[in-house]
Amino acid sequence: MTERGQTHAAPVAKSDLRSFLQAGVAVIFGASGGIGAPLVEALQAAERFEHVIAFSRGTSPSIDLLDEASLERAAAFAAARGELRLVIDATGFLHDDQQEPEKSWRQLDAVNLARSFALNAIGPALIMKHVLPRLPRSGKAVFATLSARVGSIGDNRLGGWYSYRASKAALNQLVRTAAVELARRSPDALCIALHPGTVATALSAPFAATGLEVHSPAAAAQHLLAVVDQLSADANGGFFDWRGQPVTW
Repeated sequence: MTERGQTHAAPVAKSDLRSFLQAGVAVIFGASGGIGAPLVEALQAAERFEHVIAFSRGTSPSIDLLDEASLERAAAFAAARGELRLVIDATGFLHDDQQEPEKSWRQLDAVNLARSFALNAIGPALIMKHVLPRLPRSGKAVFATLSARVGSIGDNRLGGWYSYRASKAALNQLVRTAAVELARRSPDALCIALHPGTVATALSAPFAATGLEVHSPAAAAQHLLAVVDQLSADANGGFFDWRGQPVTW
């Protein structure tokens, strides 16, 4: 339960991930986060992959979105364990004790804007740089990054949250562009953006409006895995919500 939202309590079907070849490697970047941690647990419980590898600041090797060398080391470490069949970037930044979402253009700040882009767009782009060339050339493989519906330009009717919206919109464009290149190399692979919905984490808790449907982290993880399981290669380059429905750009 979040402070003002209501946790989604409907039963959640667990995905068996049977669309993926048996064995292979699944990887979570941002594995210590509110969604990353339950994704790791769900993948381990599914027993579909030979290895489930978790990366965060506290793992070995560790990752730092502001340090490209750390992302390259992590990608190489994971690929050395077997074929990368599922890689999920579960990182993301909205607010902390230094920065809050802007309510007006009067609050725009160059440093805060650059920080949001570094964490929400540039970091994930560098993960793609080092992961996508390591995906298998045949058979289903998925790279998915957590975006947000508020990053949709077409769906923006409320305004505000300038840096978060813009950095997630940039991430969506990076995903779409990388997907075009990936299709030439690995025609069965997907590079996609996912909107997990509002999840009961520290990121969303201060902003969960009354009556808003809020999912538990465990439920959100199962929703996301169900989506990547059901998608086929023709979904490459898409932006999907937690139900598997396309989100407008």
